Amino acid sequence: MSYPVERNYGCRLAMDGTLKGLRTVVLENQKLRVTVLLDKGTDIWEFLYKPMDVDFMWRSPMLLRDPRAFVASSSTSLGLWYDYYEGGWQDIAPSGGPTSTYKGAEFGLHGETSTIPWDCRIVEDSPHRVSVVFWTRLYRSPFYFEKTLTLEADSAALRIEESVENEADEEMDLMWGHHPALGENFLDESCVIDTDAHRVLVHPTLSFTQQRFTPGSSFDWPRGKGKDGKTVDVSLMPSPASRTADLLYLTSFDKGWYAITNQRRGLGFAMVWPKDVFPYVWLWQVCRGSEGFPWYGRTYNMALEPWTSYPGSGIAEAIKAGTALRLPPHGKAGMTMSAVVYTGSALVRAVRPDGTVERK
Repeated sequence: MSYPVERNYGCRLAMDGTLKGLRTVVLENQKLRVTVLLDKGTDIWEFLYKPMDVDFMWRSPMLLRDPRAFVASSSTSLGLWYDYYEGGWQDIAPSGGPTSTYKGAEFGLHGETSTIPWDCRIVEDSPHRVSVVFWTRLYRSPFYFEKTLTLEADSAALRIEESVENEADEEMDLMWGHHPALGENFLDESCVIDTDAHRVLVHPTLSFTQQRFTPGSSFDWPRGKGKDGKTVDVSLMPSPASRTADLLYLTSFDKGWYAITNQRRGLGFAMVWPKDVFPYVWLWQVCRGSEGFPWYGRTYNMALEPWTSYPGSGIAEAIKAGTALRLPPHGKAGMTMSAVVYTGSALVRAVRPDGTVERK
């Protein structure tokens, strides 16, 4: 690992720190501080907008744990993912959702990339730009992932360039997605979702007893008929008192973007990505409405997750649905996406590929 220049102005890097015993990489400029867990999937543990002291990342009740110092009381049919789920933002592959088997390999909840260590090196370290490349090879599947995170001076946008390579001598399928979970440090009932998606698909089986829609139904964004026959606008964030929870899939994008505007605080979080790589966005939303393990009705959070595939039922089901990403022997796929913080209460008309947010 290269070591960064010590600097207290402009863009800067810190690569020799730890958090709960896990190595971290911190990218920072005048507006953002992004903390990455190098020893756990390159999870983005912190996405802090410094001018307003708002960290957008949700903190799970499980909190961050060092796997070397924590022993679960038992394994579960989903694997151990929940025991180590600290919240934040995961990179997920090669399977998304519950336990699934593919070509003899068994995957627990959400596959491999978010549970294993990655390596890294500095690409650029200057007052004008900091950039770090991360990489890993998976254990149960023959995929090599490489990801570069970049911050530029005075910018509130994090750029992510990522690729996956099939190192096998045979064709391979996978699911690949990003899971940025936002918490109540940012979310409230004044939040509005804007996007260029046109259709919403409801998860095909019952996800939550308190979910608002009939499993397997679909409707045009943003309004659909709920189980009680009433129209529900899913662009509006429910309050914690609603006791609801939903798993939905947004699709039929014009280009591929969304923006969440907190109108009360005048603050927003947006993402933009190539729709040809990620044609789906999973909308996982829990407003105190998930009872029993693991949330017990105590969480208020939402993730809008760009994905290659749906439903979120594991790689085998994605293959059946014809949505898995298929790579030929030694084939590659890649994409560039951005996560952007913006201010003001006006709603969003578009997010450009360079991260520029256009207001209505």
